[in-house]
Amino acid sequence: MNNIAETVFTYRSYSLEDTQQLAAELAASAEPGMVIGLDGDLGAGKTAFSQSFARHLGVQGIVSSPTFTIIKEYEGRLPLYHMDVYRISLQEADELGLDEYFYGQGVCLVEWSRIIADLMPPRLLHIAIETCGPEERLITVTGSGEPYGGVCRALNQKWGNER
Repeated sequence: MNNIAETVFTYRSYSLEDTQQLAAELAASAEPGMVIGLDGDLGAGKTAFSQSFARHLGVQGIVSSPTFTIIKEYEGRLPLYHMDVYRISLQEADELGLDEYFYGQGVCLVEWSRIIADLMPPRLLHIAIETCGPEERLITVTGSGEPYGGVCRALNQKWGNER
């Protein structure tokens, strides 16, 4: 049983700019070894969030969803390992040696992380994006363990429990 404490921050985004503001805040708090799971329906804004996060991490150039390459590596303030595991099985993901990324010195951003939930580290930041309207999104950020709980506490302190 997982006894790691969870801290939750709920964010209501009314526009792409709102979502980018959250991504910028999270990129500013990124530290070596940070792991972020990112989930939401097709079209919810996972890639838009990832692009903004990367830009605010100092990544230059175009960041696109690694749907077919599975993992793309970028250089910024910290290395960014952008993963999209939508098209692979848990067994295929297990054979990729993801632990080297998860426990490395970069930031791992994993789109569709629920598919490989059993392989994800127990301590992580999980972001769930739910579509509520054409532009509106409900974004739930869950910090499992530290330092991720601290990230959520800082967001709650800055913006309140539900923005």
